[in-house]
Amino acid sequence: MRVRTENPRLPAPRGELGEALNEVLLGEPCDVELPEIEIGADPLADEDLQLGLYVLYELHYRGFDGVDPSWEWNPSLLAARARLEAAYEAGLAELVQPRPGAEPGNVGDTLFELAASDGGPSLSRYLETQGSAEQFREFMVHKSAYQLKEADPHSWVIPRLAGDAKSALIEIQNDEYGSGRAERMHSRLFAEAMEAIGLDSTYGAHLDRIPASTLATVNLTTLLGLHRARRGALVGHLAMFEIGSAIPSRRYGNALRRLGLATREAVDFFDEHVEADSVHESIAAYDLAQRYATDEPELTDDILFGARALLAVDGRFAAAVLGRWDAGLTSLRVPAAVSTVS
Repeated sequence: MRVRTENPRLPAPRGELGEALNEVLLGEPCDVELPEIEIGADPLADEDLQLGLYVLYELHYRGFDGVDPSWEWNPSLLAARARLEAAYEAGLAELVQPRPGAEPGNVGDTLFELAASDGGPSLSRYLETQGSAEQFREFMVHKSAYQLKEADPHSWVIPRLAGDAKSALIEIQNDEYGSGRAERMHSRLFAEAMEAIGLDSTYGAHLDRIPASTLATVNLTTLLGLHRARRGALVGHLAMFEIGSAIPSRRYGNALRRLGLATREAVDFFDEHVEADSVHESIAAYDLAQRYATDEPELTDDILFGARALLAVDGRFAAAVLGRWDAGLTSLRVPAAVSTVS
């Protein structure tokens, strides 16, 4: 498939912040003052806040068509982003209460215990057993916000680690980026899976369709990645991401087979994750997270916070999707267009 490198367009605004942000970003970089928006009781579900934060974060990835790259480090935009981050973190603190006193030498086992005790709703089980082809395509649209840049947010932590923990991280990330083979990059495999089931795989193509509960999962990863002070939480996030990947990936592959959509391109991404993440989970839990905790014991609680934050935010995402499906509604803001699959 052709690798698409064009920048996405700015998404349609979802409120006062989005309207002001789009107007600002399409102009020349200068000092700006974005409006203070009224944030509801649940910042993680606020459409204007989550999209605004996503747009500001995306300036550090590929940017947007027609937006001057100099906006990336504009001091006034960074100040506005900090206000949005503070609101996000306040909502996260309500969702994930601190649990101090973890032992560095027990971090690996604790991570597996957290994963095993997670009682959140299971999208993978639903899609494996009863989801429709339309619902599976919706799921892929949701996941595209992260998967089309898979591994990139976690790579922010590479220069912030050292020694054995850094080597373990690089081993994981090397696999994510295809072990030197561009055609095996996980982001590219996901794009091929999207194309195989009739979806546009262009980076950012579905941003207008993706709701706040989904954007909050991606924003969490970038929030932790961009801030050196949150490096421990990002390590924990990555470890839990790897621990929680193999079994759901097997179920998603089973869903494609049940639905008659299981071309090689459609299932390759999921089959790859069944194999790779079965190996990665132990490396991530013990060689990366536990070793990092023993190297920097003051970050032990942060490491486990990052893991718990992923479970909590992903659980909210899954509950939002399943709630819409149970009501007979689309889980997207706008249904996804489907092309003819040959």
